[in-house]
Amino acid sequence: MDSKDKQIQELTELVTKLLIRIDSLESELAHYRTPKNSGNSSIPPSKDENRPKKSQSLRKASGKKSGGQQGHKGHTLKMSSNPDCIITYIPEFCNGCGNSLEHSLPTLKTSRQEVDIPIPKTITTEHQNYQKTCQCGHTTTSGLPQHLKASIQYGSSVEAMVGYLHTRQYLPYQRLSETLATCFGIKVSQGSIDNIIERLSVKAQGFYQRIHQQIGQESVVGSDETGVKVNGKKNWIWTWQNNKYTYITVSPSRGFTVIDTTFPQGFPNTTLCHDAWRAQIKCKAKAHQLCIAHLLRDLYYLEERYPYHKWATQCKQVFLDSLDFKRELLPQQCVEENTARSALEERLDRLLDQNIDKEHKEVETLLKRLRKYRDHLLVFLYEYDVPPDNNGSERAIRNVKVKAKISGQFRSLRGAQNFVTLRSVIDTLIKQSIEILPSIQAIAVS
Repeated sequence: MDSKDKQIQELTELVTKLLIRIDSLESELAHYRTPKNSGNSSIPPSKDENRPKKSQSLRKASGKKSGGQQGHKGHTLKMSSNPDCIITYIPEFCNGCGNSLEHSLPTLKTSRQEVDIPIPKTITTEHQNYQKTCQCGHTTTSGLPQHLKASIQYGSSVEAMVGYLHTRQYLPYQRLSETLATCFGIKVSQGSIDNIIERLSVKAQGFYQRIHQQIGQESVVGSDETGVKVNGKKNWIWTWQNNKYTYITVSPSRGFTVIDTTFPQGFPNTTLCHDAWRAQIKCKAKAHQLCIAHLLRDLYYLEERYPYHKWATQCKQVFLDSLDFKRELLPQQCVEENTARSALEERLDRLLDQNIDKEHKEVETLLKRLRKYRDHLLVFLYEYDVPPDNNGSERAIRNVKVKAKISGQFRSLRGAQNFVTLRSVIDTLIKQSIEILPSIQAIAVS
């Protein structure tokens, strides 16, 4: 080989390497041209570099005006038929001539009511037990209520208020101590608050375990997990919930072992709704429903990433049409043959049978995932109570994220577990339209 041929060969090899490098750089640059955010992926809003455009929202315009809709039951301040206090204003002298009106009968012209809160005042109750000696010589001592453990302690109403403000209203210990002192005149140290939360959590264990037991027997359950800092280390908040119950727990792990430990029997009679996290999919269940909202965000991103590739747009439309179909679906239609539903299944199958060229790697990746989990995509069209998304579970764990945002982090795993125990109870009470404060007070005196 002469020097000229050798030079041509070297240049050819160099061009090949440069082309490979250019392809790699263009692929990397595309990620910056089409960044992922909370509007087109599962990235939380807190990680967004810039707020997503309104057009990226998964919600579609309803065409309705903002504000209360036709037929919406309003909530206005209403006058009481049995006021606690009545103040009368009766004229004593005539404004015309100045004569006394003492002997004239008054007639009611108008009445106005004012709703107010009395200045809080603490009530200290002393419990005294006595003893008496019988003629036989035996001395009998009266008993005290079982919840009285110390010579002086906070009552159940105070403990219920601490649990409510900490768990439902997310107040950190310092602000909670300040609130109790300012609003109620009760000086409770942060250490005492921690002890109260601990006692409430222990007393709520029976209720907490009943929620856990009931969740395992439900026909539809949603599940999700999210990271949270505990004493500077990353832990995971897990939830299993539906429209009647919410069960939340905390673990250092995000792996399948958490599910296997929490629900060792799995969910053999349950359709489990979740995202595509492999630990969730591995869980034994009657059926699985993947969150369509997550998939739509992935498809929105692929539309932006590959604007000239129509597969993502077509797949997105199938899921949107499925959601529209679900809104009109009646319970009886779920168990009957339905041509419209069959057409949606066929459209999806045709899309999943397509071959994607290697230039569109991320489209190919999502296609492979959808093929793998094909049986978990449209279960909500066959079971009326199964939702198409996992929004309920995301709402359940968002409460813990709000708490962590306000307080910074949990100081201990025990404190985190105390919070999620009480939060599980409170969320379940809310779902079943049971008053929160009286229920927490009942737990406090138990």
